[in-house]
Amino acid sequence: MEVTDANLQLLASYLQRTLSADPNVRRPAEKLLESTELQQNYPVLLLNLIDKAQMDMTTRVAGAIAFKNYVKRNWAAHEDSDGPDRIHESDRNTIKTLIVTLMLHSPVALQKQLSDAVSIIGKHDFPKKWPQLIDEMVERFASGDFNVINGVLQTAHSLFKRYRYEFKSQSLWEEIKFVLDRMAKPLTDLLQATMQLTKVHENNPEALKVIYGSLVLVNKVFYSLNSQDLPEFFEDNMNTWMGAFIQQLAVDVPSLRTADDEDAGVLEHLRTQVCENICLYAKKYDEEFKPFMEQFVTAVWELLVKTSLQTKYDALVSHALQFLSVVAERKHYQSIFENPEILARICDKVVIPNLDIRPSDEEIFEDSPEEYIRRDIEGSDIDTRRRAACDLVKTLSINFEQKIFGIFGQYLEILLTKYKENPAANWRSKDTAIYLVTSWASRGGTQKHGITQTSELVPLPEFCAQQIVPELQRPNINEIPVLKAAAIKYIMVFRSILGPQVLASCLPQIIRHLPAESIVVHSYAACSVEKILTMRDANKAIVFGPQVLGPHSNDLINGLFATLSLPGSAENEYVMKAIMRSFSVLQSASMPFMGVALPRLTEILTQVAKNPSRPHFNHYLFETLALSIKIVCQAEASAVSSFEEALFPVFQGILQQDILEFMPYVFQMLSVLLEVREGTGSIPEPYWALFPCLLAPALWDRTGNVTPLIRLISAFIKQGSAQIQASGKLVSTLRLFFNKISISLRISQNGILGIFQKMIASKANDHEGFYLLQNLLSYYPAAEIEASMRQIFALLFQRLSLSKTPKYITGIIVFFSFYVIKYSGGQLAQLIDEIQPGMFGMLLDRVFITDMRKIVKELDRKMVAVGVTKLLTETPEMFQPQYAGFWPKLLQSLIDLFERPVEPAFDGGEPVVGSDDADGGYQVAFAQLSNAQPKQHDHLAEITDARQFLATSLFKFSQTRVGELPNLLTPFQPEYKQILQKYCDQAGVRIA
Repeated sequence: MEVTDANLQLLASYLQRTLSADPNVRRPAEKLLESTELQQNYPVLLLNLIDKAQMDMTTRVAGAIAFKNYVKRNWAAHEDSDGPDRIHESDRNTIKTLIVTLMLHSPVALQKQLSDAVSIIGKHDFPKKWPQLIDEMVERFASGDFNVINGVLQTAHSLFKRYRYEFKSQSLWEEIKFVLDRMAKPLTDLLQATMQLTKVHENNPEALKVIYGSLVLVNKVFYSLNSQDLPEFFEDNMNTWMGAFIQQLAVDVPSLRTADDEDAGVLEHLRTQVCENICLYAKKYDEEFKPFMEQFVTAVWELLVKTSLQTKYDALVSHALQFLSVVAERKHYQSIFENPEILARICDKVVIPNLDIRPSDEEIFEDSPEEYIRRDIEGSDIDTRRRAACDLVKTLSINFEQKIFGIFGQYLEILLTKYKENPAANWRSKDTAIYLVTSWASRGGTQKHGITQTSELVPLPEFCAQQIVPELQRPNINEIPVLKAAAIKYIMVFRSILGPQVLASCLPQIIRHLPAESIVVHSYAACSVEKILTMRDANKAIVFGPQVLGPHSNDLINGLFATLSLPGSAENEYVMKAIMRSFSVLQSASMPFMGVALPRLTEILTQVAKNPSRPHFNHYLFETLALSIKIVCQAEASAVSSFEEALFPVFQGILQQDILEFMPYVFQMLSVLLEVREGTGSIPEPYWALFPCLLAPALWDRTGNVTPLIRLISAFIKQGSAQIQASGKLVSTLRLFFNKISISLRISQNGILGIFQKMIASKANDHEGFYLLQNLLSYYPAAEIEASMRQIFALLFQRLSLSKTPKYITGIIVFFSFYVIKYSGGQLAQLIDEIQPGMFGMLLDRVFITDMRKIVKELDRKMVAVGVTKLLTETPEMFQPQYAGFWPKLLQSLIDLFERPVEPAFDGGEPVVGSDDADGGYQVAFAQLSNAQPKQHDHLAEITDARQFLATSLFKFSQTRVGELPNLLTPFQPEYKQILQKYCDQAGVRIA
């Protein structure tokens, strides 16, 4: 693809079409660009288009977004597998040569996208493959052009902010040192010069806005560079930085004040970042920060007292309060707060005003209920005054409990008395009182259990009975909704403290609020029900089982489904999760509701499939459907046909319309339905009608589809291998797809192995390849598979030699053990040595003996133990001269597998709901449905104790090969002989 005017115009036209609201115009353009992006010069063409000043700005922005997403998709894609680099080396070099200069002279709308692209490239290439980046950026500090300087700072911020959360490592230390050596002094010089310019341009509002914007970015970069440890340079220059921070907290520039009550201006952003920076130092470097502490406490206190309640100050107040909390919990600074008068002033001037609900909060409650919920009960990243004030109250209560009890007790009495005088007018006082008690009493807790540790001075059950329950008992469930929400939240937060009896009495009242008009109220009610139903006692038994929930089940289930019909809650994730949890607790007791629930759930699925926009709601919807199938089909297996009849049309529509978000769920659901049918006969025709869709090439390129598709295809293999073989569907269809794959060893002419070939080449998905291969060996006609085994083994060893990983090594050990059990150790040895003479010995020596202990899963460990036992006792090749020396080492490693602690080779991650990437380059993540977990199949169910199996196998070996075993055991250390003798004693056999 050449960089020509004609190609630029063509690219611009397709970018314009990607902005169309019409999917018939947009999707073909997106697919064409995606199919073109791997051509050489494509990214260079994009950068040239972005740089064309005469090009329409909308097109240039679309190009910048497309470039960022191209980088996100492809820059490091080859690191996952042994596949070729998707970006030509010349393109990589050209991009790194052009992008910084292009970013810095581009308009702001383009600069942000290009800055993000630099950060993505830098994450993978900086500093080793892009060492000149920092020098190139630092040089621009001397330009004097603050638009350029701000571009550099924005990029530095994007590039370095990962230092805030990454785990410590040698490579990270080396990178930060590399940056500090080049950036720390220029950044400090820039700070001083910019502070000076604030005075030079004090009468130029436009210049001041840019200059103070630079200071915000300087402070952000400072935070990132100081996050891991206190750099020596910054420690030596603390006076410079802390002096600047003090000035920035105190400065007031009338021309930069904003008239807007909601959106923070540059001064608010600056002070907020200063508070973040000093909070970091107070937390991590308090010894070095100690000389400045009182000075900053005074400055922050004065700032808080004079800052009004407008929304634009929320982040500033929140971080300022966090700073005071950090200071208050440090023992050597507690003298600052010990004076009762100071504590009273903090409560009066800072805590209570910021606990009060403001008109802006009420507005969010009414007009943006999801945002209110996210801030209030989900603990979102958004900084709220209330949460910060609550944290300060908690800190003060823990460290000054007796003194604070009297102060807060007085305020609590005043607030409740004011409410009693006129509940309708003074309900805000009670809302503040509930928040005060919640933060005052809390000492610790978890998301799962709520608050679990509280102050003994605060009688929570008594407060609940006197102040919370009466609010929920009021006949009108729509009266004072903010107070209703606060009361329900109190029960939810303190559920582990209040106890089963109190909760049992509250549960009907909470259920009664499900039809409330307020979205916040009925969401809190649903959320509370769900969390209460998850509670377990000391014996891990559910506290509110079907016997307790049964009398309320009709009101609960009907109320929850009715809530989904209320305005604004058609896709309410709390309600759907509560439905799922209710069915889970009720189990068979939910059967009477299924006749109404299932058509409603199917109708909801049909609707949300038209425009999937709520990932959590959608996840719980599929969870509920999977759970319903499980409950109903456990009672009556034949009911699976009713589910298929209802769901298949919806599933077919999702697959045909290529609805990315739902495909991983659909594949899981199809697997569940197919697995329910196991052993009931042949696979029905509707499944075979869907089967060609499952083999569409595009499906396998989406990471979220791989795991559920492998499971589904394995279910087809298990139940329909004869039909697959007879029809040739799987073979012929996959041949069309996988013949496109170019690797040095080709077995894709046999299409059934094409998926395996693709999986085993991927570091992310090689375990799926092993799983598929095990299913093929277990259920597919043996003759066809055996004909390809040598090629399969060659692929396995090619991957082992070129790019082995700990995960791959454990996978290959388990698979070869399975092969020994399925066929024999002799066949394994012969097949491997046919590929390369003596390679079986290398496998034993360099893989089995060294890494066997790293197998983590119990069933895998049993598989390996049995497979290795068969190698030791049933494999003649093990006694040939070239391999006999490995026998005692292999047995010793097997004993280590039994007796030594597990040495995990890698960490497995938890699946997440939704995607961790919300914008372009979108890849739907795989989220495992808890109610659609694949069954763990034990191929060796008849063997209950692998140690005894080893002992009895050695006994049989000693009987058939008389006199050989003692010689083989001669090199054994006494410790291992004793362990082996123990196994024999437990099995009741003698081997020597």
